[in-house]
Amino acid sequence: MDGTRIILLAASLLSLAAPARAEDATGFRSPNGEAAARGAELPPYLQCVPYARQQSGVQIYGDAHSWWDQAAGRYERGREPRIGAVMHFPPHRNMRLGHVAAVSRVLDSRRILLRHANWSPINGRRGQIENDVLAMDVSPGNDWSSVRVWYDPIQDLGLTPWPVSGFIYGDGAAPADRTRLARVAAPEPVRLESSPEFRNAFAGIASQAKVSKRTGAAVKRRRGRSVRQAKRDSAPDDRIAAALAHYD
Repeated sequence: MDGTRIILLAASLLSLAAPARAEDATGFRSPNGEAAARGAELPPYLQCVPYARQQSGVQIYGDAHSWWDQAAGRYERGREPRIGAVMHFPPHRNMRLGHVAAVSRVLDSRRILLRHANWSPINGRRGQIENDVLAMDVSPGNDWSSVRVWYDPIQDLGLTPWPVSGFIYGDGAAPADRTRLARVAAPEPVRLESSPEFRNAFAGIASQAKVSKRTGAAVKRRRGRSVRQAKRDSAPDDRIAAALAHYD
């Protein structure tokens, strides 16, 4: 066997012995090659935006860095952490697209728990979900403008203080301003009983209408009567129309 064939054979044997290494869309290689070689399904890769939207109900789309400006005029924004609010991280250092996370619990004035995705690499893979992980306010004024966030590889808060724009509250759109609207006075209750004036307007019309009916029948039999007499006979009907027009 010549030297070239020996080298090729050795290379093929080495490739069979080496564990497969899975690669995700970001180019990050997982060390869990054995599971990939067996065809086991790796955890899905999830960006922070869809998970924050699902957890908070804030219906904003687009890259995380754009959420703070998009929320203006649509959702209330502030510096106070609330359950269900979105904590917004602007771009900083290698986090070029920013980050969003939903607040799951408020522990005290300096500590909250977050639910977010694609922050810590877990088992060597990015894009994983982390639920109820700690974030601590490290801003000098305790205004949540700078935080340290739990980092899974070290099982502790990360050393980097990350700037925070604030919180987006998903409990309804914010009003244009905080001015209270004047209360509209309640309308007066509708009168359920007819007024005496209305009842008096129709007094006696019913009996006169019966007379008018008999007179109308006579008109058909006496074709020669005058138009003036016919108008006088229909006077009760005119009174009804006039009364209804007055109280319409």
